[in-house]
Amino acid sequence: MKQRHATATASALFALLPLSLLLFRLLVLLVRLRLAAFRDAALSLHFLARLRIRPVHLRLPGTDATTVRVWCPAAPSAKPPLLLLHGFGGDSKWTWARNLPALSRHFHVYAPDLLFFGAHSRSASPLRTVAFQARCAAEAMRLLGVDRYDVVGISYGGVGPVVIASSDLLKTAADDRGFLKRAGDGWSGVEEVLLPAEPAAMRKLLEMASCRPPPPVLMPDFILRDFIQKLFTENREQLIQLFKGITVGTDKFPVTPMSQEVLIVWGEQDQLFPVEKAYAVQSSLDGKARVEIISKTGHAPQLEDPTRFNKILLDFLLATHKPDPSSNGASQ
Repeated sequence: MKQRHATATASALFALLPLSLLLFRLLVLLVRLRLAAFRDAALSLHFLARLRIRPVHLRLPGTDATTVRVWCPAAPSAKPPLLLLHGFGGDSKWTWARNLPALSRHFHVYAPDLLFFGAHSRSASPLRTVAFQARCAAEAMRLLGVDRYDVVGISYGGVGPVVIASSDLLKTAADDRGFLKRAGDGWSGVEEVLLPAEPAAMRKLLEMASCRPPPPVLMPDFILRDFIQKLFTENREQLIQLFKGITVGTDKFPVTPMSQEVLIVWGEQDQLFPVEKAYAVQSSLDGKARVEIISKTGHAPQLEDPTRFNKILLDFLLATHKPDPSSNGASQ
């Protein structure tokens, strides 16, 4: 009896070891003023301890040594699956931290880190296209045994209702010229701001991306350099190639009407991709998509007003999973 109790105690302590190590790392980072790394570790702790979401590393088939990290619940459930795709401003943790608590109550969420965003999703393939990222995300879902799912993020040709939020769809040279005009003088290209290497560029990105950017006193150079090091230094060359490989909405990768229901969500004060783009995307989808504009938010409405963003998403997504009254209770 004592032996069984000792074994159970040891198992419990072993299970707590990853969380203990994370807490220790948080303290070390805080003492060293590594604020970006501190936030990253805190988000991992939040996902593991509160949301019960853990990372899974998937080696995709093929010869290009492609590995994708996906955050997903440890236990199976009967909830409908939901795929969350992030953008250029960090990985899945940084993008969806304020949305996952609400979304995971209704959906079995899957949040992959796209290739070259962070240290875990990598590939030896030379491809840097949207289509390649889409294939990798779809292949990761297939390996997880999920064939049908709703999609929130950029539309990679998902197989359920699609939500497009603050996306650079229909990208054109005129968009880049307009971006640089809004950014002001002194920038050689769009990627200099969107993929900052210096504090001035990071400060400009925050000003353009946020409806209420942090005041300058809270953005000293040493803090901005820390965030640049965490978010934009590793895999920098690959990130630049990915940015230049965005072809969605061009002749190479046209946006066409979809059979799925589509919701377009945009921040009213988005200076990166102004709100007019939302209606251009709607028009390219034959005007059938629903558009929701969230006031007093910029390029990241899911972070600036998560309550409103989550409600819009859940109202749309849950409505698609309601039984059809005309089916008289028949299976959908």
